[in-house]
Amino acid sequence: MLKLNLNIALRNLWKNKGFTLINIGGLAIGLASCMVLLLYVNNEWNYDKQFTNYQNTYVVYNNIKASDKTFSVRITPNAMAAEIRAKIPGIAYASHSADYGSQLISYQDRKFKKQAIAADPAFLKILDYKFVKGNPNTVLREVNSVILTKTLAKSLFGNEDPINKTVKFDNKESLKVEAVIEDVPANSSFSFDYLVPWAFAEKMLPDMKNPNWGDSSYLTLIQLQDQSFFNQINAAIRGIFVRHDKNSNSEAFLHPLAKLHLYGDFENGKSVGGRIDQLRILLVLAFCILLIACINFMNLTTAKSGKRAKEVGVRKAIGSSRNALVFQFITESMLISLLSTALAFALVEISLPYFNNLLGISLKIEYENWKFWITLLGLVFFTGVLAGSYPAFYLSSFESVKALKGLSVKAGSSFSVRSILVVFQFVFAVCLIICTTVIYQQLNYIKNKPVGYNKHNLIQIEVSGKLDNQKKLDLLKDRLLKSGAATHVSFFNADLNFNSRNTNAVSWGGKSPNESTLFNYRSAGNDFVETMGTRMVAGREFSAQYSDSNRVIINEAAVKVMGLKHPVGTTITFWESPVVIIGVMKDFVSASAYQKVAPMIFHPVTRFKAEVVLLRLNEAENIGSSLAQVDDIVKSMNPDYPVNRTFMDESFEKKFAEEQLLGTLSNWFGGFAIFISCLGLLGLALYMAEQRKKEISIRKVLGASTYSVLALLNGDFIRLVAIANVIAFPLGYIFASKWLSGFDFRVDISLLPFALAAVLSVIIALLTVSIQSVKVAKANPVDALRSE
Repeated sequence: MLKLNLNIALRNLWKNKGFTLINIGGLAIGLASCMVLLLYVNNEWNYDKQFTNYQNTYVVYNNIKASDKTFSVRITPNAMAAEIRAKIPGIAYASHSADYGSQLISYQDRKFKKQAIAADPAFLKILDYKFVKGNPNTVLREVNSVILTKTLAKSLFGNEDPINKTVKFDNKESLKVEAVIEDVPANSSFSFDYLVPWAFAEKMLPDMKNPNWGDSSYLTLIQLQDQSFFNQINAAIRGIFVRHDKNSNSEAFLHPLAKLHLYGDFENGKSVGGRIDQLRILLVLAFCILLIACINFMNLTTAKSGKRAKEVGVRKAIGSSRNALVFQFITESMLISLLSTALAFALVEISLPYFNNLLGISLKIEYENWKFWITLLGLVFFTGVLAGSYPAFYLSSFESVKALKGLSVKAGSSFSVRSILVVFQFVFAVCLIICTTVIYQQLNYIKNKPVGYNKHNLIQIEVSGKLDNQKKLDLLKDRLLKSGAATHVSFFNADLNFNSRNTNAVSWGGKSPNESTLFNYRSAGNDFVETMGTRMVAGREFSAQYSDSNRVIINEAAVKVMGLKHPVGTTITFWESPVVIIGVMKDFVSASAYQKVAPMIFHPVTRFKAEVVLLRLNEAENIGSSLAQVDDIVKSMNPDYPVNRTFMDESFEKKFAEEQLLGTLSNWFGGFAIFISCLGLLGLALYMAEQRKKEISIRKVLGASTYSVLALLNGDFIRLVAIANVIAFPLGYIFASKWLSGFDFRVDISLLPFALAAVLSVIIALLTVSIQSVKVAKANPVDALRSE
């Protein structure tokens, strides 16, 4: 029976090659789009789930109450892990680690700046990375030791065995290689190229040895013995700050490792989502594209139902039951689904390298993973049944006597269903056009919104090696200015485009004793304002002409929070030391461009050493030659380290990575959804034109113009698209408004997205239908009427 059904299915597919190609092509594009989106969703969903006991692993978060808000951060004091391990039962492991950032590591003449993390032995018990070489039970105990990732080991040693060989850290300390682990997966929240022991970090920074509950700068991971301990441990950990400082405004809590990546947004100390919202959008997008492709199949199959009426009548006459006919048509749809899947695989393999490069990710099809094949079979079965269900029940309902007499099958109900399905396709397409337009409007609005400083020709150079002292930096500044390559040079204590440390240890006259305000504190060098291309609202900036060791600068947001009418000259307390405000700087964006600028306080760079050099290129000189001069000067003063520089406008772009990703995916796959919808319209236009060929010929004989024939053929389809627009407009507005509500600064939803969606959908529908309509309208009526 199955063999007979397959033979009939193959014969029908071959007989109707045009419809078969449209069906298979549409389903293949829908499946390929769905597969790529599901691969991305799966990659994001599996973040940090590659570890054996990830379900029992938690990150200790810190809720800091300040400025009538609660800020949730995943940094804690250095004493947190030891305190939890010693005093709270139910803990299997507790680990603290510190992100060292990009640090030089070398072997002989091979030198690389790679990401380093300082961690204790428990770190690798909790995060059980696969060991390639070395003993996992003895690592990170010896002070001057190091663990390399496989790729770094290959870069440093080639084919040599790295174990027990010595590498140089920052050109100063010798470290013995004690193990090699597999590379950290791309979908991991902890990115590093090598690990050094926590004891080594204490050796380099002796202050780390002293328990300090006032400095939250470290990551604390814990692993429970069992889930049954969670409530008990989470309750015990909440008061851990207050037990060490009665005046503390911090409260610790546990956040699951499995939710670290997807649920990273917090409001008032509670998780409210994050990237999971983006995944939900993409998941809906994936299945809606597949649904549109299935709708095409339904429409085209039922549209040519008249041609199969006699086949149904004959099979019923010789005894076929309706169930047998349903099975026959489901078999056909399953066969098309399988053929489409084969083509979809080819499309996915061709397109994946492009998408990986476009999105900066590394998706791949895991052919060896049994879960992949089960998902794929489920997808094929779902597509086949969904696409074939309505046509199967509709076609099998024909009355055999009427069909065999040659009477035309009334398709009024089927046409109304097809109309509904076409409307649904274009509702989704129009919604996508509206939402994608709003996403790009929001991105452009934020990118073009004044950031408070001039990003153009502003460069940031990382401080390392011999430059790691102020005298060398002052000499570098002098040489850069004399070269003419730079017009202004200053220093800063952290990457300008990302958040720095925060403190609430700021007091001023009139401050309420119960008030806690969180300040973002920075170190800035002389001429910082000039170099940044910003301005002082009042007072002056730091200058070599003055002794500014106990002077600070604040921004406009800080003035508002403090309520100071005449801030310049005011003495405030910063970290229990009196300091004098010498200037007020214009607010500038340093953290999120979507949120209001935080209160900021700047002290001289002499208090905290500079980590970056800021310089403004001379616009009168050629940029290429200026960059070469800058590199040569930095390299001559620091020959053992590569020059790590970035343009600030390029660095600023990284703030919008998530929104750009969502916009890019919506744009591409929205285009695919529209293309699939157009395939369906084209197929229906082909069928309708064929059905009405004689009617059109008679109209032309009676004097109808080509324009009137085109209007007749296109009218029904344009009406459906218009209805789709009416339905899609409020839906698109709701979706766009909900997405925009997550930003403090957001664009107003204008008429442009809706007008663009309406015009595009009508033009696309007109062009698609007219491809066939023009051909029919211009055909010689004699060809269609000669048989009458």
